[in-house]
Amino acid sequence: MRPALLLSLVGVVTALPTIDNVSRASISKADGTKFNIDGVTKYYAGTNSYWIGFLTNDNDVDTIMSHLQTAGHKILRVWGFNDVKQTPGSGTVYFQYFSGSTATINTGANGLQRLDAVVKSAEKNGIKLIINFVNNWTDFGGMAAYFSACGVNSNAQWYQAAKCQAMYQNYVKAVVSRYRTSTAVFAWELANEPRCNGCQTSVLTNWIKKTSDYIRSLDSDHMITTGDEGFGLAGDGSYPYQFGEGIDWAANLALPNISFGTFHFYPSGWGVTNSFGSGWITAHAKVCQQLKKPCLFEEYGVTNAADHCPVESDWQKSSVAAKDSGMAGDLFWQLGDTIKSTGQQTHNDGHTIYYGSSDWKCLVDNHVKQIG
Repeated sequence: MRPALLLSLVGVVTALPTIDNVSRASISKADGTKFNIDGVTKYYAGTNSYWIGFLTNDNDVDTIMSHLQTAGHKILRVWGFNDVKQTPGSGTVYFQYFSGSTATINTGANGLQRLDAVVKSAEKNGIKLIINFVNNWTDFGGMAAYFSACGVNSNAQWYQAAKCQAMYQNYVKAVVSRYRTSTAVFAWELANEPRCNGCQTSVLTNWIKKTSDYIRSLDSDHMITTGDEGFGLAGDGSYPYQFGEGIDWAANLALPNISFGTFHFYPSGWGVTNSFGSGWITAHAKVCQQLKKPCLFEEYGVTNAADHCPVESDWQKSSVAAKDSGMAGDLFWQLGDTIKSTGQQTHNDGHTIYYGSSDWKCLVDNHVKQIG
């Protein structure tokens, strides 16, 4: 989903930390077509928060994480990127800065130390994080932030340009090495909704293979996933099932270092009806079952607030109903809460479900009870 709104590229190669046997046993993993978290294999519920790593108060992060823990959520997907092309104002959070032909990773108090706070709080509250490395969209920089520095002018070129990928992999390495030993990491995610419109599907499949292989060379323990929307699948021929966005979902899921499949659903943006969701879920679950890997319904939402509970709860029920046929979990878009230090609510993009609201009771409290 598109939310509205110092480390040199050339560095010394150092050995990454390793995980001891006790911690390795606590690492989240795929167990057939389900997830095993803290030793328990079952279907799991969670949500998305693109903004939590940009909060500047550790206590605010802790409060929000404690709300997720109390609600019974286990998985939180977060942005592990925040790329800029101009130096932000004092105190503004950013993770990577592009200038000329160079990229500089911000490891300071307004940089990756903010992501440190998220990981530390997740560890304390038993929340598992999907950490994403780059955005297909321009929100918070995305692939487009790299363009001038690495000499391309489109996402399609970015996937295939050696210099772009060297910069991207340098950033991936910085983040992976930082949290390599954390049991709070659920999975590393290549990108938010990667697309290559009009490309041969081999472009993205090759990029996904190379990137997942690279991440696996850095981390032999945590799961890896793509972060895509689920396009490119045998179906009724409607837009979501077509291959025009450059995605062959089954081929990508079959890659050896992709641990589980992700798919999203936004009917209003895709030109389909709300009722399309049930078939969309079962179509992906069928492929996951065939490939013996879990399926995660990673983002979903409707903009009309009156539809949040009745429509999205039906999708949740469809997903849980397929828990023995490929489905392993779901994460609604997006988490909403009140920032304790300011008293202000987090961003509402029309899909937001606020902690403690009637929609929260429907889509979180009731859903978690339904899962059992």
